Amino acid sequence: MNLIKKLESGDRINAEEALGLYELDLFDLAKFADAKRRQMHGKKVFFNINRHINPTNICADVCKFCAFSAHRKNPNPYKMSHEEIMQIVDESVKNGAKEIHIVSAHNAQSGWQWYLEIFKKIKSKHPTIHVKAMTAAEIDFLSRHYSLSYDEVIEKMLEYGVDSMPGGGAEIFAEDVRAKICKGKVSSQNWLEIHKKWHEKGKESNATMLFGHIESRADRIDHMLRIRDLQDITGGFNAFIPLVYQRENNYLKDVKFLGSVEILKTMAISRLVLDNMPHIKAYWATSTLNLAMIAQEFGADDLDGTIQKESIQSAAGAASAHGVTLKTFCDLIKTSGFIPVERDSLYNEIKTY
Repeated sequence: MNLIKKLESGDRINAEEALGLYELDLFDLAKFADAKRRQMHGKKVFFNINRHINPTNICADVCKFCAFSAHRKNPNPYKMSHEEIMQIVDESVKNGAKEIHIVSAHNAQSGWQWYLEIFKKIKSKHPTIHVKAMTAAEIDFLSRHYSLSYDEVIEKMLEYGVDSMPGGGAEIFAEDVRAKICKGKVSSQNWLEIHKKWHEKGKESNATMLFGHIESRADRIDHMLRIRDLQDITGGFNAFIPLVYQRENNYLKDVKFLGSVEILKTMAISRLVLDNMPHIKAYWATSTLNLAMIAQEFGADDLDGTIQKESIQSAAGAASAHGVTLKTFCDLIKTSGFIPVERDSLYNEIKTY
């Protein structure tokens, strides 16, 4: 088969070939994805010690897949004060966190200052902590709601202390699907444009893909290829994160939950298609810790982090509300035959366990 020969040669895969990868046997895919992963990272499995903070669930958008924002299925709106956020940051730093990961809903009553000034407070008190914050969807929301250009929002992020951007808000780039699951949210074109502008400032970010809802396999491949095209231009993405859709407490109907074979195939295909992406992250908060660990043999090389607390995915049924311990991570990685490597937010290696 020509596709097998192309995988053996390591040549770049086109859209038609990428879609054809789904027809291959799972373990053939695993063989090629694992070979690529080991060529890049050996047996290392990366993670960081981080804390997720979600300061508000009051959102101007109504995404059908979301169980986090305050609506009829989640009638408990909240908005944290900066003082409350700082208490969490202080405690997290005391517990060894090296990254504070902040993602909010799109709260139209807060003012842009509420979004941004917390970053300056964090950096003033903890100058060495890495602040990963502000998805492209949040940037687009602030731009539209407060009549700021994308460049103006990004300049404010840099001024107030944001170090890198998370990859959230990408969902799936196919606009017909976006119209059904997240109408009114940042467009796929603008998501890519915002990350391009961020990279042009010399900063790095991640890229996500939400899969396992109403998208097709072709939609997933299209999504990956658009990420690959931008990475060819900027080189600014650290990691690609295929997020497994969580189905509880939302408004998407008649979605058949993906089996582990389809999830692992998508992980492997991500590694093979995204030949210019340094890391593939199996985000355990959406795939379960055990499946994320298996994904390390299907092209992934990262698990994300200890998290400590997580609100967005757990609201939709994921078992991630209270994070995991460092010991759990290291024990699981070692018993799976890999090497646990603690990293910083930009993948500089800190410690090998």
